[in-house]
Amino acid sequence: MDRFTVRLSRSLLAVTTLLTLVLSSVPVRAQKQSVYTPITLTTDKEVADNLTEKDIPTGDGGFARDYVVQLNAGDQVAIDLTSDNFDSMVTLMSADGATIGQNDDGPDGSNNSLLFARIKETGTYIVRVRAFGETGSGAFKLKLSKLRTTK
Repeated sequence: MDRFTVRLSRSLLAVTTLLTLVLSSVPVRAQKQSVYTPITLTTDKEVADNLTEKDIPTGDGGFARDYVVQLNAGDQVAIDLTSDNFDSMVTLMSADGATIGQNDDGPDGSNNSLLFARIKETGTYIVRVRAFGETGSGAFKLKLSKLRTTK
């Protein structure tokens, strides 16, 4: 090898080593991850809350907020969701995410939601509050009432 090639090889090795050292010493910050923690829902007590862009992305351009509730086999429940800020949609899901039922518009013709369901298995259930499509966010009221319970 001629002198030029040897010098070039040594220079490239030195630059590569220096670059490797610099890049390996740069601190890397992990992206802050929030843990999925649904809010506990108490039966027969109205919750006043807000749906925001910080909630769960639905994939349809909107957001959802989840509540968790313990229900027993044989319970018959009514879930009432009202909002003056968005076209509400309520979904009742089992703990594994299977949809038990959902409602977009209440029987009164409004954009509020009213869902009736009969619980077949004792366990943890999720009540999901969201806006229909990309219709928005804002204040809402949610109430789960047991119409009939098991003894």
